[in-house]
Amino acid sequence: MDAADDNTPDRASAVDQVVGQIRDLIRDREFGVGNILPSEADLATMFGTGRNTVREAVRTLKAYGILESRQKIGAVITDRRTAAVANLFSIAMEVSADTFRDIQGFRRLTEMNLGNLIVGRISNEDLRRMEHANEKMAATTDPAQASEHDFQFHQIMIEAAGNRTLSEIYQMLKPVICRLMQSGKTQRQTLNITSAEQHAAIIRALREGEVLDFQYHMNRHLSAGLEFIPTARSPSTVNPAATSE
Repeated sequence: MDAADDNTPDRASAVDQVVGQIRDLIRDREFGVGNILPSEADLATMFGTGRNTVREAVRTLKAYGILESRQKIGAVITDRRTAAVANLFSIAMEVSADTFRDIQGFRRLTEMNLGNLIVGRISNEDLRRMEHANEKMAATTDPAQASEHDFQFHQIMIEAAGNRTLSEIYQMLKPVICRLMQSGKTQRQTLNITSAEQHAAIIRALREGEVLDFQYHMNRHLSAGLEFIPTARSPSTVNPAATSE
């Protein structure tokens, strides 16, 4: 037991203070993602406080997605705050016609315009990775796994464009996009086959260096399911099958 901690008049304030000190330490030492934080004992000595207070401060930073524990290593600096927010948003999100239109609208603005950036430039290795993701998607009957491979297929194309900000935004939306994909795949058992065929056509256009063909097949792919969405903007009337990719 840490007597110094137990006698602290305001434990919460002490923990908050150490949280701030750890953040200052990360900044001052220019620690980045993957760097290992000093041990709790070292931090306690460094800040002149008890180990229990340090432990609580570390737990707080883990809850905020700034640190994570790794066996035999200790507290490692990470940055999962954006992913945590995206996951929280996807849980609260209603799978509605409006949601589907908004997400697909974003994807149209990004993915359909990738043609001029990646056609003729995407590597053979990336194309093989896309084929592998497509094969794994087509082979599984688990909607969650199929959605994961489906997203990976598109993420590879996004990353091939070489725009870091776009890649990060797309990755941030992963929980939302995957939830929409999974909803459609759960309702329509044949959706994987259809998506796999459309993916194959996209890969073929990329291999042949045909920008117009790429845009045509991407448009067709992203439009799948729109015909099932009612014109009324009501979450209660949307057919879940429309939330295919």
